[in-house]
Amino acid sequence: MAETIQSLPIVDRKDSSSLEKEELGLSQDSDLHIEEITGALFDDPNLDKEHFVGLEDESPYPEVRSAVANTDDPSMPSSTFRTWVMGLAWAIIIPGLNQFYFFRFPSVNISPNVAQLLSFPIGCLWAAYVPNWKIFGVPINPGPFTVKEHVLVTIMASVGSGSAYATDIVAVQRVYYNQTYNFGYQWMVVMSTQLIGFSIGGIAKRFLVSPPSMIWPQNLVSCALFNTLHSQHYAGIGNRGGLSRERFFSYAFLGAFCWYFVPGYLFQALSYFSFITWIVPENTTVSQLFGSALRYVHGLGMSVITFDWSQITYIGSPLATPWWAEANIFGGFVIFFWIATPAIYFTNTWFSSFMTISSRTSYDNTGAAYNVTRILNPDSTFNEEAYHAYSPLFLSTTFAMAYGLSFAAITATLVHCFLYYRKQIWVQSRRSLNEQPDIHARLMSRYKSVPEWWYLIIFLSMFVFGIISIEVWPTQFPVWAFCLALVISFVYVIPIGMIQAITNQQVGLNVITELIIGYALPGRPVAMMMFKTWGYITMAQALTFTSDFKLGHYMKIAPRPMFFSQIVATAVAGTVQLGVQAWMFTNIVDMCSPSQKNGFICPSTEVFGTASIIWGVIGPRLQFSKGQTYYLSSSPLVFFFIVGTFAPVIPWLLQKKWPTSVIKYINPVIFSGTGAIPPATAINYVPWALVGFIFQYVVRRRAFSWWTKYNYVLAAALDAGTAISIVVIFFCLQFPANGTIGANSILSWWGNTVPFAGADAAGAPLKVLPPGGTFGPATW
Repeated sequence: MAETIQSLPIVDRKDSSSLEKEELGLSQDSDLHIEEITGALFDDPNLDKEHFVGLEDESPYPEVRSAVANTDDPSMPSSTFRTWVMGLAWAIIIPGLNQFYFFRFPSVNISPNVAQLLSFPIGCLWAAYVPNWKIFGVPINPGPFTVKEHVLVTIMASVGSGSAYATDIVAVQRVYYNQTYNFGYQWMVVMSTQLIGFSIGGIAKRFLVSPPSMIWPQNLVSCALFNTLHSQHYAGIGNRGGLSRERFFSYAFLGAFCWYFVPGYLFQALSYFSFITWIVPENTTVSQLFGSALRYVHGLGMSVITFDWSQITYIGSPLATPWWAEANIFGGFVIFFWIATPAIYFTNTWFSSFMTISSRTSYDNTGAAYNVTRILNPDSTFNEEAYHAYSPLFLSTTFAMAYGLSFAAITATLVHCFLYYRKQIWVQSRRSLNEQPDIHARLMSRYKSVPEWWYLIIFLSMFVFGIISIEVWPTQFPVWAFCLALVISFVYVIPIGMIQAITNQQVGLNVITELIIGYALPGRPVAMMMFKTWGYITMAQALTFTSDFKLGHYMKIAPRPMFFSQIVATAVAGTVQLGVQAWMFTNIVDMCSPSQKNGFICPSTEVFGTASIIWGVIGPRLQFSKGQTYYLSSSPLVFFFIVGTFAPVIPWLLQKKWPTSVIKYINPVIFSGTGAIPPATAINYVPWALVGFIFQYVVRRRAFSWWTKYNYVLAAALDAGTAISIVVIFFCLQFPANGTIGANSILSWWGNTVPFAGADAAGAPLKVLPPGGTFGPATW
């Protein structure tokens, strides 16, 4: 019964008598009262027991109360002329700039936080100085810049801010396979992959937006910043006394902005603080364990110290993720990367000691980077004879472990959601939004929802785009595989979305899709890339859409403007990114060449292209099947699928016996939470977990009023201040004069060179081959 009770949505006591037992997944002869059910809900790790009374006016979750206003003004304008002008401007500028620097190393990413912050003064200036004229009857200055306008502008800036995943298909086709198709092909592929996931929004909303238990922690940081800038009132306690949130945000923002100049520019050793390797820089054992030169990614980073907030938040904000989820992730990190990985490496399993312990690079049997051109036919298909004459492909230990954990996460997510959420999924499928009990759902019930046929139109149009792009051009990608990719993505949206909504961590489908298509269609790299993209990004975009809908749910934005703003902004951003990419390949000399003088060496495209060789050309049959390197009798990677299948069953059974123990917090993120390794190391995970423990456990328990008032404001301030500092440093100090500003003076001192010297930076392996020697199996 424990698992049934914990999976129930929060019940409004005023309406509880109208709920039938069958809706709650209980038998008709059950003598369990509604009051007992709501009482048992206190087992939820996010639920606040002390403030359960009064759910009519507040969310039962303190995280939500601390960041989200529990009031709404339906007359407040949101979708205005000003909103669309500012939103579309950001949807052009940010994706265009990010796409430009996406191909550069080192790169810079302009965070949507920048748009969120800059939109506020721009909107206020617009309201103060732009005449209130009308264009076709639409006022261009509808009055004060509202928080709802601000939310829509930020969503339009963020929904397509990152490089569209499918642009790498276009780049890899051009660079690796000499395939350059026209803009129509490129546009349809990008639009289909970016937008088809939105078509599942109507279904996902029922499970992932309406239930109050689906918190989406990262959205709380944005809500805190919006409400701080616009002086909105919070529902939570702790709003009286001390600094105002606005002043607290200003101080924290200024401090983060100024401090980042130290580890990010003047004293970079504070960012890559592998101090033990500085003592014995040429010791390879020390470098493998304690190194963390993230520019090269060669060590495990057991020095565990960094003074750089961007390093701490590399895997997400520790102030937004619940502590129990952080504990799961840290536990998985310790087990798999501090215990299992060194054991594998130092016992030379998978011949790993001949390579560095952590790297994104694949290797041949001489320890050199794998030369994929040696196993390709002129038409870019697999030459198996050349492969057997050259070398099998080897991965670093952390890279191989990351693949294994990805296998486990896929099966564990499905099993976990079945065991813990099967009744909730069934109940939510039978209930509509206006029956949800929390204050935010009731406030949103006054707005018109998005009709289901709108989602159907998106699906059909983007499905047609996909069919045209794979059939008209020679992609070697059959229609049945296209449909299979969509089925995989749609099946995983709800279970992965639940994990993300609760834990702030997303399980990726890129590895499982690579594995499936690698077996189904070996030797077709372009087909592999397309299958992976539709199979993975469809799910990821669906969750982006759903996450933004939850943000709108919290900020009381009408669903229909939310729908249109995301669709239009995504289409504009994808088109801009393709235009920028086409211009770069036409006008930048030696684009994607390792020797490109301005740093446009396309590191992501290289990884994407190498993956197309591993999974699409060589295929998993020659990598992970029986008799191959990564299917040794002692440690076959594919067995992680079995581990993931049975792992959730053990804590589920134990929880039935001890329902109030910490066992109930064990979650599949123990497998998926370490997905950033490589290139992430312990200097990302350990400080992240430490900060999370301090704020999400200690401060939350001992200074709840302070935590309620300031926690998410602090997260927003540190993220925004660091992001803007990175942009200022890059455009004012690093990019001008070809990056030579201060290169021969203050920046060349020991504090900026020691992290990138010695065996750690060189990537020296534990075992060194003699000249002309090889490692690995005798035949392959």
